[in-house]
Amino acid sequence: MQQSALRDRLDDALARASEVESQLADPAVTSQPARFAELGREHRRLSAVVEHAHRLTKVERDLAGSRELADGDDPEFAAEASADVERLEAEMEALEKALLPLLIPRDPLDDRPAIVEIRAGTGGDEAGLFAADLYRMYQRFIERKGWRIEPMSWSDGTLGGIKEAVFKVMGDGAFGVLRWESGVHRVQRVPATEAQGRIHTSAATVAVLPEAEEVDVRIEDKDLRIDVFRSSGPGGQSVNTTDSAVRITHIPTGIVVSQQDQKSQLQNKMKAMIVLRARLLDLRLSELEAERSRMRKSQVSTGDRSAKIRTYNFPQGRVTDHRIGLTLYDIARVMDGDVSPFLEALALADAEERLRA
Repeated sequence: MQQSALRDRLDDALARASEVESQLADPAVTSQPARFAELGREHRRLSAVVEHAHRLTKVERDLAGSRELADGDDPEFAAEASADVERLEAEMEALEKALLPLLIPRDPLDDRPAIVEIRAGTGGDEAGLFAADLYRMYQRFIERKGWRIEPMSWSDGTLGGIKEAVFKVMGDGAFGVLRWESGVHRVQRVPATEAQGRIHTSAATVAVLPEAEEVDVRIEDKDLRIDVFRSSGPGGQSVNTTDSAVRITHIPTGIVVSQQDQKSQLQNKMKAMIVLRARLLDLRLSELEAERSRMRKSQVSTGDRSAKIRTYNFPQGRVTDHRIGLTLYDIARVMDGDVSPFLEALALADAEERLRA
């Protein structure tokens, strides 16, 4: 971690926090709801920086005093002060790590709701069961965050698994937190269908997209082919007996979105357009990310959605994130929704990389 770069960014952030506070008190700003709301969000983010900075200043002051005592002539005081130095140095390092992600310029998309798509990959029935496990893992994580889930599309697999699940996550910074989950998730375990007790490897893919607004992506009617058809599978009498299902094809890119979960054709079309808009925005962002990656090697976000990012090994009880080499030996806790250690470590690794850039 570059100490001088961190301190420079901290000074800039504190100056900006003071500036934002003054602007929020300006009557000319309070009369502009959109501007006032934008500054309010920035103020909340910078408040965390100010709080950490105050704690860091106190720790630095205490550390300087303890170091002075540790170099003194009194052996008893010196031994006690040396222990304080060790403790305070560790505390300062932890505060700097916590500060770093707060000091990196925030992607405006991070505050958007997230569109999450989970699909069964290679591995047959076991891949569908693993996809269902991932859905439950994220569901528990989202519940603990106090966020909300809005189902968008669901396709059942066999044996209680799923072929595909698409849902929107609404909460403070949802996309910014979940964006690191995009990629191939691999599982190694003995499937319920395996009679010989052999370990199989299966996979599921996860895509996390920022919800797109109409100003982000312009979609021309002439670029769309919209087909309607009768819904299949469970869903109630009206769903299965009317042509309510919708398939939208974006002709220039070939992206196809199908939606059949809602009772009316209009509701299905509206949800399909939300997903289509998010995929088109994600396509544009992926192209920008690929260009960025060509310019400098990225430690975390490669823009390659086919990359294997994490392995869940049940026999050994471990989960490994291959991007940062982090392994946790508590798979039950991870599958119960405790993915925060991975998300926090990934955010820190990305922040450190951007600080070096």
